[in-house]
Amino acid sequence: MSSPRLALHWQILIGMAAGMVVGLLVNAFQGPLDAARLASPLLDDAAGFASNANAFVGDMFLRCLRFIAVPVVLFSLVVGASSLNDLRKLSRIGTRTVLLYLSTTAAAISTGLLLANIVRPGSFLPAELRDRLASEVPAGVAEKVGGAAPSAWSTLLDLVPINPFEAIADGNMLQVVVTALAIGGALTLVREELSRPVIQAAEGLTEAIIKLVEAVMKLAPLAVFCLLAKVMAGMGLEVLGALAVYTVTVIVGLAIMTFGVYPTILRALAGIGPRRFFEAIAPAQLLAFSSSSSAATLPVTMDCVEKRLGVGEEVTAFVVPLGATINMDGTALYQGVAAVFIAQLFGVPLDLEDQLTIVLTATLASIGTAGVPGVGLIMLVIVLQSVGMDEEVMKGGIAIIFGVDRLLDMCRTTTNVTGDAMVAAVVGAREGDLLDEAQVRARRVAEELAGLDENP
Repeated sequence: MSSPRLALHWQILIGMAAGMVVGLLVNAFQGPLDAARLASPLLDDAAGFASNANAFVGDMFLRCLRFIAVPVVLFSLVVGASSLNDLRKLSRIGTRTVLLYLSTTAAAISTGLLLANIVRPGSFLPAELRDRLASEVPAGVAEKVGGAAPSAWSTLLDLVPINPFEAIADGNMLQVVVTALAIGGALTLVREELSRPVIQAAEGLTEAIIKLVEAVMKLAPLAVFCLLAKVMAGMGLEVLGALAVYTVTVIVGLAIMTFGVYPTILRALAGIGPRRFFEAIAPAQLLAFSSSSSAATLPVTMDCVEKRLGVGEEVTAFVVPLGATINMDGTALYQGVAAVFIAQLFGVPLDLEDQLTIVLTATLASIGTAGVPGVGLIMLVIVLQSVGMDEEVMKGGIAIIFGVDRLLDMCRTTTNVTGDAMVAAVVGAREGDLLDEAQVRARRVAEELAGLDENP
């Protein structure tokens, strides 16, 4: 009889902890390590090989997940939209989903603004340290600041791809979502004898991709270790200490959304307790934290929501991919804190109208923003431009917060993914498409027994 395996989320958590410790140790001893490498060519070769292998494992894992992300969105949304039977049901679920996503995003940015105005993190950074950090403009910051913010009209126009195959090839998730919804909705209007084979093909491809997800996730603990070791080795604690108040303000805001607002909504609208919810989505949260990419985490989020939380396949296939594209609660909250922080640093006044503009702009800017690492800084430029902030101030402010952005990106991506799962659970409950905890447990036992029968 085989011994019970440690649950996947515990394996990932161990990999995360080990990666953070190793990365911080490498950063702390960077000077002596560099000296030893210079003294010994053999050690230098070994260290270089270890560094390259570490980066390869982490990058390959993310590449595999991104390889899966576009097909799973396309096929699952085609199935989800077409299986809703009629356009009225699709419209009802779509309206409910979008309203929930926009409401939580607006609540998140408001929470961030409130915290930033109470704590005033910009007042804690000495002027000389501010000037030193601002002068150290990282590569790419000037290009981000120099780009013009897209208009609302161009954002709406970009929803519809000129060439859907190009959107799929480029990984433009919002256009892929629109393509899939259009095809799935149109299939509900086609005669069943013609639409059924298309839907069955999409269902089969979705199941095949889910099997790929399960295979890739076997590498998750090792990949998470490699990803975090690389991040922590490059970050260190010096910049984190200098921006401690700002960093803590953002993290506290994200924690309020993740562990306060979401469980409250779940309890009120879906009858799901926090323990059940967080146990079910733990693998997706941990992977989101490690990868900083809601798009890369999408296949795992869908698997957790359907298989572990018990949301129906139709709702999961519709709500979660849409959320990974338009729901950026954590990123929106970060925009509010960062905008106020930069304004406080440089003495730029933000009145109530400016802050309401930030709420509106950050909410709209989150729609269609790619769920990839570092996208928060691009959104921040759009938000700062909306309140007329000077380009040099923007450049200096972004340079200051750039050092801790990777850590905050990890945290806000976790909140983004948690919000996607929460909305899926609420929509599933309101549609009567949510299993209770006992039913989920029974289904998982049945699947495990079926797996044993297939592999005696």
